Amino acid sequence: MGRKMEWAGKEKHMRGIPRKLVFLAVGAFAKAVATLLNTTSVHNADTLIRLVRSRLPGIPLLTVSNHMSTLDDPLLWGFKGFPSLDANLARWVLSAEDICFKNYALTYFFRLGKCIPITRGAGIYQEHMNEALQCLNNGAWLHTFPEGKVSQEDAPIRRLKWGTASLIVRAHVTPIVLPMVHSGFEEVMPEKFFLDRRPPFPLCNKKIKIMIGQPLEFDIPKMRQLAISKSRGDHLFSSTTSRGWPVISSHGLDLDEAAQRCLYSTISQQIQTVMEELRSLAKSS
Repeated sequence: MGRKMEWAGKEKHMRGIPRKLVFLAVGAFAKAVATLLNTTSVHNADTLIRLVRSRLPGIPLLTVSNHMSTLDDPLLWGFKGFPSLDANLARWVLSAEDICFKNYALTYFFRLGKCIPITRGAGIYQEHMNEALQCLNNGAWLHTFPEGKVSQEDAPIRRLKWGTASLIVRAHVTPIVLPMVHSGFEEVMPEKFFLDRRPPFPLCNKKIKIMIGQPLEFDIPKMRQLAISKSRGDHLFSSTTSRGWPVISSHGLDLDEAAQRCLYSTISQQIQTVMEELRSLAKSS
């Protein structure tokens, strides 16, 4: 399908009209489910809205959240006061290729919805990760689900996949990283509703809670230096079987695979810790 129909995701495709129509329809659906059919409470919504609407030009935004259902996106953006109908402000999002890009029609629809196909298990340097990286380099907003798959259990945040950390490191301008944690979508769209299948439509009268944290700042040049030093002296990182990752270079430093592993692990752990703090806060409030 020609690089998964990347052309359909371009802003200028048919003057942007199909994209605008998709966001009007999907945004209205998200608003209806999140605010009319269910009850949604949001902690620290102003921070997210401010960063989406009025961060400095050229500064990318990377939001990360847990993954409770196949409808987390777009329902996450359906809460009151969020500009979910505006295609220009909308996020780009990493989406599972085997779910969202199964055929021509789905691929076209999700491309219009600013979705980027990711193949599970294909690694952090797979083809379309470069497309996600380009979004950040363009100063856009990208959302990821770094746990990598849906989990509807009431359990701690799982170990994060390193793809999100690799995007933070490789971006030309270090993005603003905003962690989020939500609950309730597992009841709106349960994986095993009837005969081990999801319901045909979102369920109603559920309580959705969205906890938005504070922006995280990463001093990537300093963290690179520390990772290079640590990886050389840490047998855990230097002895691991090579996956054939390319050496990456920026800020005047070359990072081999061992240093990348060390750096991605450090960043992922920091994000995971904050997400778990948000999850604990949500449970106690």
